[in-house]
Amino acid sequence: MEYEFTLKYQLAADDCDLDEIVERLAEAGCDDATVGIGQPGRIALVFVREDSSAFGALMSALEEVKSAVPSARLVEAAPDFVGLTDVADVAGVSRQNMRKLMLSHAADFPIPVHEGNPSVWHLWDVLAWLNTRGGYDIKTHVLEVAKSAKQVNLAKEARELEPQVSSQLEDLIA
Repeated sequence: MEYEFTLKYQLAADDCDLDEIVERLAEAGCDDATVGIGQPGRIALVFVREDSSAFGALMSALEEVKSAVPSARLVEAAPDFVGLTDVADVAGVSRQNMRKLMLSHAADFPIPVHEGNPSVWHLWDVLAWLNTRGGYDIKTHVLEVAKSAKQVNLAKEARELEPQVSSQLEDLIA
């Protein structure tokens, strides 16, 4: 199956020759990615990758980028962090409809990652919730990519924590 996702990286100051990086990425197997270089010191790769699973597609892309640009630091795997407008676009409904669902189902609507203006959710959480309600045409491959991107982002964040702090928090946040 074909999966579409984005990997965003921060480049090291001593390894930021973009032409050279793009060439190394292609040699490493990332020829199925469109490379974006808009923000200085950052690079984004939009992949359309064939694999038997979304997680496998993401993992192989992460491995290839790491081999081509070992100093690059993963910022985010997407699609993951989204607002209601983004969810509405994926679910094929209006933003107003999503807001109405969120307000009318406050007790069981997924909790945002960040509550504020704007609030941000994990895409997989909201799509999975919509999927259980029925009546929404959520494509399986989109659900799989959103879940895999969330897993990558959570693993990245957990890796950055001290193991002791992580184990202490585990009991408190369960």
